[in-house]
Amino acid sequence: MDTPENPGPQAAGQRCGSIAIVGKPNVGKSTLLNALVGQKISITSRKAQTTRHRITGIRTRGQTQFVFVDTPGFQTRHATALNKSLNKTVMGAVGDVDLVLFVVEAGKFTPADAKVLSLLRPGIPALLVANKLDTVHRRGDLAPWLGDMQKHHEFTEFVPMSAKNAKDVERLFAICEKYLPEQPWWYGEDELTDRTEKFLASETVREKLFRFTGDELPYTSTVVIDKFEEEPSPKHKRMVKIAATIVVERDGHKAMVIGDKGERLKRIGTEARQELEKLMDCKVFLEIWVTVRSGWADDEARVKSFGYE
Repeated sequence: MDTPENPGPQAAGQRCGSIAIVGKPNVGKSTLLNALVGQKISITSRKAQTTRHRITGIRTRGQTQFVFVDTPGFQTRHATALNKSLNKTVMGAVGDVDLVLFVVEAGKFTPADAKVLSLLRPGIPALLVANKLDTVHRRGDLAPWLGDMQKHHEFTEFVPMSAKNAKDVERLFAICEKYLPEQPWWYGEDELTDRTEKFLASETVREKLFRFTGDELPYTSTVVIDKFEEEPSPKHKRMVKIAATIVVERDGHKAMVIGDKGERLKRIGTEARQELEKLMDCKVFLEIWVTVRSGWADDEARVKSFGYE
């Protein structure tokens, strides 16, 4: 068996290393991670704070394995138990990597960006990823902004880009590769994430929940997977039964999630099931319930019981 100490014959010339993707909420970190991995593994939404866990995305290209760590956006506004847990996750991710991608919106730098920047450790190379370049109307305005950014931190390189542009993503790969050490790969060539299918199921339901409730539902709503079982099926090569519970803070939120005659909950369930069938390449039966647990985001024990660190 190959191990890191005994990597096997194909390890010669291999590169491998970890790359943290950090930034304040809503700068496009999850969209960037999905583009780099080449498949959706991190949920995206217009609502701030959709990523709540440290998610590893893996991409192997040629001789190099890139291990990307997507982190929650660092929270500066509310000191709930949930946010403390999220911030701890960010701190853990930035301290132990080969490279940091500090993601900001091109041309902008807010106090929230500065707060995240203050977490970066000296000695770890950091790239300034100026994302959402497609929203900048006059590219000439970026030069003075980039000069100003260098005063805030010694970035090793600037990468103006849009995560939605395939050529920009290719260029970012070429830049990151130089910073990764020569060593054997940590994962199999075709692995995309270290997260389980059960985890991806809860994240997929949570994304659809936020998509169909817009800004009406507080971000403290969460999803717990009660059952995730594979069952034999004569018709399908693989069949999975999932039972999920959406946890909300108030009765009014519960009514909002269920919607008129259960329509909204049905849409959340249908879209989540279809996406999971694609992701897991199997037949999925998905049941979703909604329950009220007021104040859970402030309750440390409950935050832990719902799977946050």
